[in-house]
Amino acid sequence: MISIIVPIYNAAHYLNACMDSLLAQTEKELQIILVDDGSTDESLSLAKTYKDRDPRVECYSQPHAGQSAARNEGLRHAKGEYIAFVDADDSLAPEWCETHLKETAGSDYVQSGYQRILNGIAGKTQLPKHRYQFTSPCMRLYRREAIQNLRFEEGMIYEDVLWSVDLWLSGAACRMIDYCGYHYTANPHSTTSQRHPEAEKHVFDELNKRLPGASLKGKMIILYTIIRLKLHFIKQ
Repeated sequence: MISIIVPIYNAAHYLNACMDSLLAQTEKELQIILVDDGSTDESLSLAKTYKDRDPRVECYSQPHAGQSAARNEGLRHAKGEYIAFVDADDSLAPEWCETHLKETAGSDYVQSGYQRILNGIAGKTQLPKHRYQFTSPCMRLYRREAIQNLRFEEGMIYEDVLWSVDLWLSGAACRMIDYCGYHYTANPHSTTSQRHPEAEKHVFDELNKRLPGASLKGKMIILYTIIRLKLHFIKQ
């Protein structure tokens, strides 16, 4: 079974498309965990309608604490042998779960690519060139045992960067596949669409803290991530 964790915050405009794509998966053994993070729009009530429609859907709510806390709450309820993360403004191609499940042998997680969606129009696709390219926890299917000791740092932005770096430092075995079934919606209102100097400083501080105890390979991974982040922030 795959546990799909969906953190939700004021995503009512996107949630129908996201949920319809999850319920349409060709792989039917799913646990769909919706965690509403104190939304002030209709997200929670909409999530509850999907819970009422399908017994595979579970719905939880919490006071607004950020995406990290919502993902951690989802991990606490996950029962599947495999785990996936999907943001509430994104969606999956119908065969996404099935495609990744077929590639899990001998790996701790399967990494694929994504297709960018802008104003409802499908745009370019991006395949992973190497396992350290994408810092988002999405676009992957994880063996539950491989991430059972990882948690997202709460109360910060760019928490996915640190989570992914810790995944890489753990030595988890990755299988990359040439597939772009994750539909990433370019949302101009998302947290990471704007600069956050204090959050940027914090993530760099945390990455630098990991350097002294890392192996040579680990140091290279961390330094590579720092350089890529700095280039990304400069372009914003």
